[in-house]
Amino acid sequence: MKLLALDTATEGMSAALFMDGAILGREEILGRGHAERILPMIDALLAEAGLSLKALDAIAFGRGPGAFTGVRIAVSVAQGLAYGAGLPTVAVSDLAALGARALDRAAAERLGAVEALVALDARMGEVYHGRVRPDECLGVVLEDEGLAPPGAAFAVPLAAGPVRVGAGHGFSAYPALGERLGAALTRVWPELLPRADEIARLGARALAAGLAVPAEAAAPVYLRDQVASQSGRPRAQ
Repeated sequence: MKLLALDTATEGMSAALFMDGAILGREEILGRGHAERILPMIDALLAEAGLSLKALDAIAFGRGPGAFTGVRIAVSVAQGLAYGAGLPTVAVSDLAALGARALDRAAAERLGAVEALVALDARMGEVYHGRVRPDECLGVVLEDEGLAPPGAAFAVPLAAGPVRVGAGHGFSAYPALGERLGAALTRVWPELLPRADEIARLGARALAAGLAVPAEAAAPVYLRDQVASQSGRPRAQ
C-alpha cells in the first residue's frame, strides 16, 4: 500500500509517504505561507521516493480541528490532488494524530501509557481537546473530541492510577490545564504537534478498514465556524 499524507492545521506543516509500512516524511514550522509551501513539499517528497500520484492508493489529510485557514488548505489540496489522480481520500483527525504521536513517544520511553490527553490552542480562551487510546484495528481511537475553555476540557473525572500522557500546545498556552489535571498525567509534551507521519500511518489503517471516501466527499472538521487569532501564536495561512 502506498499513501500520501499532508497536514497544515497548525504552524507545523508536513507531508509524508506511507510505502508498505515505511514512512518518508518532511515537516516545517511556519508562521504563514502554508498554501504556497505545501505543494512544493509534496512534489519534492514524491520525487525523492520516485513515485507519481497515480502510483498511490489514496491521499490522507489532517481534517482538523486546527487553524481555520490551515484546515481548509489541507482539505482543498487533498481534494485537488486526489481528484486529478483518480484517488480516494482518507480524513484523519489532527487530535488523533497528535495522540498517536504522544503514545508512540510514551512507548519509546517505556511509560506504559493507556491513553493520551491532547489539547491544541484554539485561541479565544479555548482548546481543542480529546482522549486518544490505542486500537488494534485503527491504530488509535479518539474520544470526547471537543472545544472548550481549559477549565471545562476533559470534564470526566480523571483519577491518578492508569498511566496517561498529555500533548499539544494547549498545555503551554494554558498552564492551568496541566495543573488542573495534576496527578492524572504522568508526562506532558506541550511541544508536540499533529504530523503527517502519524496521519499516514492512521490513514493507511483507515484505508484498509474501508473508510476512504471519494475526493468530492472530503470534508473538514472545524469544531468552530471560524477560528480567530487573538494570541501571539502564528496560525497556518
